[in-house]
Amino acid sequence: MNIIKEIKESWGWVGIDPEEVVGENDFGNLIIKDTNGTYWRLCPEDIYCKIVATSREELDQLSADPGFLEDWYMQSLVGQANEKLGPLHDGCKYCLVTPGPLGGDYGVSNIQTASQEEIIRLSGHLGEQIKDLPEGAKIKLEVTE
Repeated sequence: MNIIKEIKESWGWVGIDPEEVVGENDFGNLIIKDTNGTYWRLCPEDIYCKIVATSREELDQLSADPGFLEDWYMQSLVGQANEKLGPLHDGCKYCLVTPGPLGGDYGVSNIQTASQEEIIRLSGHLGEQIKDLPEGAKIKLEVTE
């Protein structure tokens, strides 16, 4: 499946109309330019897709911010994941088995690999289901076919 189409189908509910992926990291995070020239960050491990810059100039400023870069590259976690699971195969990314907002740990025991499309799809579905819950709400996951 086309990544842009997957983003639109899985995360369109937040208002994004994706045009182009302009950045990605080893944990499936994406920087996406929308049809209005706005830039979004899709962060599957934290289950969000939100605007991070309203212009290319703002994105360039963000991309120079050391705090953003540390969060974006996730070097320590990527290193641990690479050591445990090996290098990524084409089309795959590292991911948290249980995302952070659902109580998942940011440790190597909670990391696996999955296709970029699956990560986008699952995080979008979960995000839509929990979007109106207050911080700290208890969640019960039910697996259905």
